Amino acid sequence: MKDSKSTTKQSRRTLLKNAVAATFGAAATTTASAQTNSKAHSEEIVAPRKPGQGVTPRAKEIVKITKIETFLVKPRWLFLKMHTNAGVVGLGEPITEGRALTCQAAIKEIEPYLLGKDPRNVAHHWQAIYRHAFYRGGPILTSALSGIDQALWDIKGKLLGVPVYELLGGPTRDRVRVYAHARTPEDIKTRKAEGFTAFKCGPAKLNDRPAHFVENRQYIDYCVERFAALKQIVGKDGDLGIDFHGAIPHGTAKQLIKALEPYDPFFYEEVVNCQEVDVMADLAKSTHIPLATGERIFTKWGFREILEKKASIILQPDLCHAGGITEVKIIAGMAEAFYASIAPHNPLGPISLAAGLQIAASIPNFLCQEQVSLGEGYIKNPFKVKNGYVELPTAPGLGIELDEELMKKNDMYGHDWRNQETYDPDDGSVVDW
Repeated sequence: MKDSKSTTKQSRRTLLKNAVAATFGAAATTTASAQTNSKAHSEEIVAPRKPGQGVTPRAKEIVKITKIETFLVKPRWLFLKMHTNAGVVGLGEPITEGRALTCQAAIKEIEPYLLGKDPRNVAHHWQAIYRHAFYRGGPILTSALSGIDQALWDIKGKLLGVPVYELLGGPTRDRVRVYAHARTPEDIKTRKAEGFTAFKCGPAKLNDRPAHFVENRQYIDYCVERFAALKQIVGKDGDLGIDFHGAIPHGTAKQLIKALEPYDPFFYEEVVNCQEVDVMADLAKSTHIPLATGERIFTKWGFREILEKKASIILQPDLCHAGGITEVKIIAGMAEAFYASIAPHNPLGPISLAAGLQIAASIPNFLCQEQVSLGEGYIKNPFKVKNGYVELPTAPGLGIELDEELMKKNDMYGHDWRNQETYDPDDGSVVDW
């Protein structure tokens, strides 16, 4: 009996000893394997993939920016392609209108910082490019940064296989309202037939003459009559904004604001030069029609004063100028705190529109998205308008792919577009356009 108990205890000790040894042996093997895999991952280069394939790289896999291309695109745009060793290409639109070659040079100057970097660190790169410039802000730096930022988000979304708005908290809406430019009754009718319900025009010019500091009754009446004619075609169920383009002097701006009020414009855009925030705030108090501004304002710091002084309740940051997706998302958050809305400015190309749709999808205080091109002739699946709205893109990243063969076929590469040089025909003095 004693021998039996001794044998049993010995067997239990043997089993326990073997179990412990096996456990430690497995742990050691796992640790060694993990170390080997970690080392392998840290050295591994992601296998090339097609753009938009949506294969998620492991955290320690190396993704590097390998090349940045920019190319002029008609009518006045600049497109950017950011290449990676993962085979994923990001798209951006880094343009300041009339300064395409300057922006192109700015991208070339920034390129050495980006080459070899991981494109997924979007916020870090934004800070480095903006702050290491020392001379911060301005249209050239922030436009170059905006296009780069768009491309970085495009790459990140493609690597993760989701639209950019999913990385910004997910969609806040199912579709995005867009508006079209329309200067004549024929324009309005054409755009309505295309599915638009919101439009924007500019003040009509009597005898093609720019507004003077204080205008006569004939000039004011002509502008109001032309707007009223357009608004009648738009109908009560549509919206028509009017863009002063910062080119109307203060006195005349006050006259027009009051004279146009009975026709309920959607908004008054850039009623005065965007730098005159105090004047704009004063005008905002004088009318019940919302004031809109922002196309020539850069970064969160530029919009702060406008919000604090209640100069506008419709902010129009441009995704190609204000700092890209990263910065406009922050601007939208600031606006929400002041109960202001966002209507992204975009007189540019389909990459800009795609970036604007990502922002529109991800913020609660979105109003309407400007556009002049739905991408026909530039992207493989142009956006479509239905009952005034565009459906949210569902493809990864920005959700678009350039149709470079079609662009080449239609001779869309290259341009020498310049800003207008306008003068008053009465005395030859320089006027804003």
